[in-house]
Amino acid sequence: MDEHEQLALRFEENRGHLRAVAYRMLGSLAEAEDAVQEAWLRLSRTDVSDVGNLGGWLTTVVSRVCLDMLRSRKSRREDALETYVADPVLSELGPEDEAVQADAIGLALLVVLETLSPAERLAFVLHDMFGVGFDDIATIVDKSPAATRQLASRARRRVQGAPASDGDLNRQRAIVEAFMAASRGGDFEALLQLLDPEVLLRADAGAASAQYAGPAVSKLVRGAKAVVEQALMFSRMGPYLQVALVNGTPGLLTVVNGRLMGVMAVTVTDGLITELDILADVERLEAIPLPA
Repeated sequence: MDEHEQLALRFEENRGHLRAVAYRMLGSLAEAEDAVQEAWLRLSRTDVSDVGNLGGWLTTVVSRVCLDMLRSRKSRREDALETYVADPVLSELGPEDEAVQADAIGLALLVVLETLSPAERLAFVLHDMFGVGFDDIATIVDKSPAATRQLASRARRRVQGAPASDGDLNRQRAIVEAFMAASRGGDFEALLQLLDPEVLLRADAGAASAQYAGPAVSKLVRGAKAVVEQALMFSRMGPYLQVALVNGTPGLLTVVNGRLMGVMAVTVTDGLITELDILADVERLEAIPLPA
């Protein structure tokens, strides 16, 4: 095995970690893959014979790539940002659910991360999620360690308000299945009993407009009764719903003739649904693989 092949092998050993960092930084599966690929290109052009910790070096590189990508993104309108839902990670329900959940990040949290500045997001993700020290993060954002610590602190205060699901996956799955059954049956009262009074529904349909998409448009809906009305509008899609893990917790997929048409992440808190995050952007959904 020559030197290049050895380097490629060592990179592959770190690929999963780098993808996890990039996904949390960007909220986009495609962009995360691009960032990881760019890290490989930079590695292949660099002499790292004196690098003692290749994993740390690669984490720094992919973080800088992600920071540049975040800074160069076109500014979203406030209303678009309000309804933005990150790319979901889908997996099949099975005996390894707990392991999947342990390494997952909920879509509701990714929505909050989207509101942070690029530097705040990087500081929070690297320090709070991956344990990178502030001295190392400071060199990436070109700030002092004290200023970097403040970035993470500001981000943490914002993130503390993000809804989080209960830890019991079986209980969550039962609630999601009950929601699916009530939606299929058009049962208004049953749906109402499953929802927190202040439940929030966020739908991201991309560029879809009411002209041709009917109810499948980007929207933000608050309150149990209003959310139930939205759920009943989609009752005709009931036969196409199926339960799967969405970012590590039970959620719902809409699959028509083998094509993914919608993903719903469900946040369950204290036995009630507190948030529904729906991705219905057909163009983005086409790039998301269905679970086996």
